[in-house]
Amino acid sequence: MNLQDGIWSMVKRDIGNLAAADLSQITRAVNRRLKMLRYRPEAVNGCLTGAGLVLEA
Repeated sequence: MNLQDGIWSMVKRDIGNLAAADLSQITRAVNRRLKMLRYRPEAVNGCLTGAGLVLEA
């Protein structure tokens, strides 16, 4: 699994039950979830770890 797969997995889990009326509603939901992930560095670090990468300070 690579980093993008981990991030996309979290986004799909959040919008999995969305009954969207059109593509713009799906786009807004995905953008909202990605914006939320920007403020959760522990979630992104978990994806890095899952991909076998380590973030060093």
